[in-house]
Amino acid sequence: MSDDHSNEWYYNVKTGKVEPYQGEKSADRLGPYNSPEEAARALEIVQERNEAWDNDPKWNDD
Repeated sequence: MSDDHSNEWYYNVKTGKVEPYQGEKSADRLGPYNSPEEAARALEIVQERNEAWDNDPKWNDD
């Protein structure tokens, strides 16, 4: 496995900024994402995934 993280981007929920792998190391980051543009959409992506899981009959507890 390669240690090359040059294509990893993160969204920092505390600062609202996109950061490269070498940015802050904390639980305040979402990712990794493949591009800065994708990382900038992190909160939208989380919302989309949550909605998909909420509507997935395999995960429905009702």
